[in-house]
Amino acid sequence: MDVTAPTGRVSTWLAKFSSALEEQDTDALKALFGHDCYWRDLVAFTWNIKTMEGREAIGQMAIATLAKTNPTNWQIAGEATEADGVTEAWLNFETDAVIGKGHVRLKDDGCWTLLTTAQQIKGHEEHKGPTRDAGVSHGAFRDRETYSERRAREAAELGYKEQPYVVIIGGGQGGIALGARLRRLDVPTIIIEKNERPGDSWRNRYKSLCLHDPVWYDHLPYLPFPDHWPVFSPKDKIGDWLECYTKIMELNYWTKSVAESASYDEAAGEWTVTVERDGEQVVLKPKHLVLATGMSGVPNVPDLPGKDVFKGEWHHSSQHPGPDEYVGKKAVVVGSNNSSHDICAALWEAGIDVTMIQRSSTHVVKSDTLMELALGSLYSEEAVAKGITTDMADLIFASIPYKVLPEMQKPQCDETRERDGDFYARLEKAGFELDFGADDTGLFMKYLRRGSGYYIDVGASELVANGDIKLKHGQAERFSETGIVVDGEEIPADVVVFATGYGSMNGWAAKLISQDVANKVGKCWGLGSDTSKDPGPWEGELRNMWKPTQQEALWFHGGNLHQSRHHSQFLSLQLKARQVGLPTPVYGLAEVHHVG
Repeated sequence: MDVTAPTGRVSTWLAKFSSALEEQDTDALKALFGHDCYWRDLVAFTWNIKTMEGREAIGQMAIATLAKTNPTNWQIAGEATEADGVTEAWLNFETDAVIGKGHVRLKDDGCWTLLTTAQQIKGHEEHKGPTRDAGVSHGAFRDRETYSERRAREAAELGYKEQPYVVIIGGGQGGIALGARLRRLDVPTIIIEKNERPGDSWRNRYKSLCLHDPVWYDHLPYLPFPDHWPVFSPKDKIGDWLECYTKIMELNYWTKSVAESASYDEAAGEWTVTVERDGEQVVLKPKHLVLATGMSGVPNVPDLPGKDVFKGEWHHSSQHPGPDEYVGKKAVVVGSNNSSHDICAALWEAGIDVTMIQRSSTHVVKSDTLMELALGSLYSEEAVAKGITTDMADLIFASIPYKVLPEMQKPQCDETRERDGDFYARLEKAGFELDFGADDTGLFMKYLRRGSGYYIDVGASELVANGDIKLKHGQAERFSETGIVVDGEEIPADVVVFATGYGSMNGWAAKLISQDVANKVGKCWGLGSDTSKDPGPWEGELRNMWKPTQQEALWFHGGNLHQSRHHSQFLSLQLKARQVGLPTPVYGLAEVHHVG
């Protein structure tokens, strides 16, 4: 074998790596990593989502986990490649508990990045291919129970005669994706959704709402969108897709249901969840509770004086019905991020006088630019043509540690500024306050750090630039009878929409369980980058998302469609392992630094 060729180089490194693991020789293991190195593990070694940064952290993880995991059978999958001084390859491996897949990048001084992921739990694999259900039992039987009767019986009994192992609060894309994964793993699960139909969380929003991410980025597990699906999905089309998905995947999905309270019995190891289901109170006793309420918490609504004297209407953007009932009136939208732009544009299209209140600077990126520069290499028609499947793209993205992501994003952000310089100049001339992130790293880092502060431009920015959407700066102070006062200036309004974002997801834990539990698990989302709305210390992974929390048996699942799809796999495996009684010693359970 040519050890200087990419595949030979990885093979040589992998043999030494495998030997160091087998012999639990942490000194030899650390020597195989470069001075700047990262090992990101998704469940396979740590039963956690954890990034080890630096040789010492890698060694500490190895000492704590190797005797319990016994990783073996390391192999290169396909051929290694080399570019810009970095050699990389896909890996297959296994531990006592899981079948794994990995990815490695080597530099001259050793391993730069290593990704290890659990793909299947041995002996408890998903039902698919040769292990799929027969559907029927051939032959002649008296009192045969048909497939539809069996499915109806299951739906009628789960939650009443039989308790679910998992209850998922929230039946949007996150809850549905996780429910589908758990269904394939034979984990009895009930999804609780307050709306009348699956997909209503999309249908019931303002009519101009659509996905700002492209279709290749947004597939659900197992059932990708058909290849004629539009690049940017309108809300009602997504709503219908989600509804069909719940039926095709045969999810136990309770509509018109509201979780009223939940409490955990540590001695019994189970939750008590009280649900009001279509007028009936039902008490569920799951072992695990998942809050799948999106990436955000309770809506942030400023408590302004004067609400009682204001003669108009006000509401949060999450309750905005669309522009139709406001034709001929004056509208003010407080905020300047995605929701604000979408709502302002729809109001303008209906001929409504609309003013946007910009409270702080906003990062704006044109949709076409984002698709080409940021997503195109992994999520595009061109990527599909190169054989990059959605799962492969997800793993490539996951293989990049969050610590090094800013230095990768900054050149893209710089190119965006140069490419769309005229566009940004027009916005600034109109008075719009722009930023490109705390360190000029653009949209992805803002999203990961704080989940807000940006707009993917699909048309509204031109309306701001040319003055069709009026623009004011400052903080809303109070209502008057006929409008809202911003930094001492009254802006006439018949309706005020607060596009002011949301709190942390642990706000839902406070409402459903208790403030003590919300404080116990702490803030959700953010990396600890010590930038605006993402206080330090550095944590290296998104806080509390898709992994064990400080509250036993409480999990948080959310994010965009990409994150819901990708991370639902690893959350479902963690839940399945616990259901079948596998030891799941969690390495590196995150400490709580911020309560909300």
